[in-house]
Amino acid sequence: MPSTSPALSSHAAELLEELGSTLRMRRQSLKVNATAAAEAAGMSRVTLHRIEKGEPSVTAGAYAAAALSIGLRLQLVPPAAPSAPPDSRRWIPVRVRLSEYPKLKELAWQIHGTDELSPREALDIYERNWRHVDPATMAPGEQDLVQALREALGGANAV
Repeated sequence: MPSTSPALSSHAAELLEELGSTLRMRRQSLKVNATAAAEAAGMSRVTLHRIEKGEPSVTAGAYAAAALSIGLRLQLVPPAAPSAPPDSRRWIPVRVRLSEYPKLKELAWQIHGTDELSPREALDIYERNWRHVDPATMAPGEQDLVQALREALGGANAV
């Protein structure tokens, strides 16, 4: 009977599931059946199945043996150094939420039944109604959005 699983954080559990899934995909891409891979790793087919599910109660040695049996090796890699946060002034969202941009919401008064717009729709509304906008009253984040939309989509009249 398998031993009980140690307590894991959800992130650690996800990593084990990802590892198991990677091992299974590699085995299947090599067209090696589970029984043959388990025999090559010196374990039962049930243990290999538990590894491929990412069960934490299976020993690290069994994970390593399963990986080696299909031509892989386990390797610890330190996480990448944190990079500088992206410059939010240079990106545009996939969907522009009206609730996050008060001036846009005010300008889009005639739009009903949606809380989000495509970037092109948002830029078109800003440009059609720019004469009604006092940029000094806009939040910096909304000013950044207008500028990013204009740069990405080629608007002419905004900011």
